[in-house]
Amino acid sequence: MAANNGTAVRKMKFIHYLAGKRAPVSNLKSRQKDDHCLGENQGAPATLHAVRIRSSSTVPGMCHNDSTTSLRANTVDELHSLQRKPVPVEKHHRLPRQFISASLASMTHGVGPKLVKGDPASKKENGNVVTHHQHSVTVPTISVGDSDLKFTCVMYNLSTSELYEHAIKYEKGSFITSSGALATLSGAKTGRSPRDKRVVKDETTDDLWWGKGSPNIEMDEHTFLINRERAVDYLNSLDKVFVNDQFLNWDPNNRIKVRIISARAYHSLFMHNMCIRPTYEELENFGEPDFTIYNAGQFPCNRYTHYMTSSTSIDINLKRREMVILGTQYAGEMKKGFFSVMHYLMPKKQILSLHSGCNMGREGDVALFFGLSGTGKTTLSTDRNRILIGDDEHCWSDNGISNIEGGCYAKCIDLSHEKEPDIWDAIKFGTVLENVVFDEHSREVDYTEKSVTENTRAAYPIEYIANAKIPCVGPHPKNVILLACDAFGVLPPVSKLSHAQTMYHFISGYTALVAGTEDGIKEPQATFSACFGAAFIMLHPTRYAAMLADKMKKHGATGWLVNTGWIGGSYGVGERISLAYTRKIIDAIHSGELLTTSYKRTEVFGLDIPIKVEGVPSELLDPINTWEDKNSYKSTLLKLADLFKKNFEVFANYKISVVSDLADEIAAAGPSF
Repeated sequence: MAANNGTAVRKMKFIHYLAGKRAPVSNLKSRQKDDHCLGENQGAPATLHAVRIRSSSTVPGMCHNDSTTSLRANTVDELHSLQRKPVPVEKHHRLPRQFISASLASMTHGVGPKLVKGDPASKKENGNVVTHHQHSVTVPTISVGDSDLKFTCVMYNLSTSELYEHAIKYEKGSFITSSGALATLSGAKTGRSPRDKRVVKDETTDDLWWGKGSPNIEMDEHTFLINRERAVDYLNSLDKVFVNDQFLNWDPNNRIKVRIISARAYHSLFMHNMCIRPTYEELENFGEPDFTIYNAGQFPCNRYTHYMTSSTSIDINLKRREMVILGTQYAGEMKKGFFSVMHYLMPKKQILSLHSGCNMGREGDVALFFGLSGTGKTTLSTDRNRILIGDDEHCWSDNGISNIEGGCYAKCIDLSHEKEPDIWDAIKFGTVLENVVFDEHSREVDYTEKSVTENTRAAYPIEYIANAKIPCVGPHPKNVILLACDAFGVLPPVSKLSHAQTMYHFISGYTALVAGTEDGIKEPQATFSACFGAAFIMLHPTRYAAMLADKMKKHGATGWLVNTGWIGGSYGVGERISLAYTRKIIDAIHSGELLTTSYKRTEVFGLDIPIKVEGVPSELLDPINTWEDKNSYKSTLLKLADLFKKNFEVFANYKISVVSDLADEIAAAGPSF
């Protein structure tokens, strides 16, 4: 009993010390008459060095001290400082102040902000104050403003844990979920704003795809600089900004350096996951970036500015190698903005940029998967029997295939472990969950909930996928698989394509969606997206198609059209082809089985379909066999063929120098009736 009383006394003395008081020893003495173990400290003022908490296993009659050394702190603040181990000097990120200050230079003031590294909330960063660096511009400098009198704290290439702390502490709507992922909100915009995306039209962009059918909406240099100034002024007005210096493209010979300057920890963590993360040594020699994003998405653009149609504007200037974001906090704008840039920069180096998934067999055989939403691209390219190179963006160079990104951006709506185990397992600490709904108490995410948006997303490093290949590069592809979810039910489950047919269907980028049933409409709706990613391409689709065909010919790749949609009739009559059968077809493509089988040609589209695929009923391979009403099949087939022809009209007359007759060759590979 005496030993236990003695322990209690010392615990109380320690608590009183933490409260900044002297331990009331005189009052405690009467409560430990039988405790003969206080020793020389009995009755002395409580100090952090003098306090000892006694073990319950103390030998009677002997004073036992279970602390090996005295605590090296005299205050609670000092104790907290001991909790964090300093980063070794050789691994400390050197803040490239001159380059970042130049990036943030105002075109009007002519100088960049004064920079200091660290959190402005910290009281110990004052010693890092540095003078600002001049950034040479061609406009005159005006009088000093308020922003010139303050320091901007730079959160430079923070770790995942640091970004979690900033998001949870300062950004409303940020929470840690039960899996460890960071749940956050993207504000009013929960998806991309393609009608608010603009590209500066100048002498360097004459070869871009402009006009009818093009996703590129023009703006002039002056308007871009107005928006840039607005974004830079906003960022410089903040106490802190987040700066990420990272890479795009895993091919070391063709990677580009990118800088992302943003106002939110959410945006910094998102890009930390999605771009390639540099080593400490690479950061030391990073220098000036090849392309910079100014993300001031919390601040709107001026609607009265020329070309503006809303408070949102995403502007790309290829000459200045800069991108400005105003009026939207949706992080996907940064990812796809960089993808658009790669669609411009890479073809100039004879490198084909592709909106595709990519995996590799154990024998080194690489396959590319193209497909719009709902075609099964993610499901079929993420195969546990094959190695994942990437899920969305790739480059095909003379060195082979390489992933552009360092992460994955997966849809989360209706996600389950049974349907997508790899994505489910990747949602853990470090992953960003956008706009998901979770239980207020348990923090468990309800992936079926659409209260905020149906476009819920998860952004995570690619190494979170168990069978990802690091580095994300591979040899030249052997198979190019174009996926279509044909709700009309007239395309065969699989067909082998000639190079001209591959170009035609690549440019068409077809799938079919089922209309909403609330108004009673059940007719399938054809959807076409050039190169399976029209919103992101910069050049005319024929340019990319020509490069694809050339590389396929050079490296012996085979093109395939795989229908993951309906058989036996259109939507509402037929049924969707079994995923098990589609997997058997994909396996037969990977194994080379379909290269040795016999084929027959279909009417209208002229597609070569195999006579036999192991594990798939032969009668399913020719769609006419699955329709009871043969006349209905033929009329539906002609209807779809007509939709293809009308869609291709916008491309048919396009002529480019070295392939002036290419459009005619491609058009001839389409449906004939």
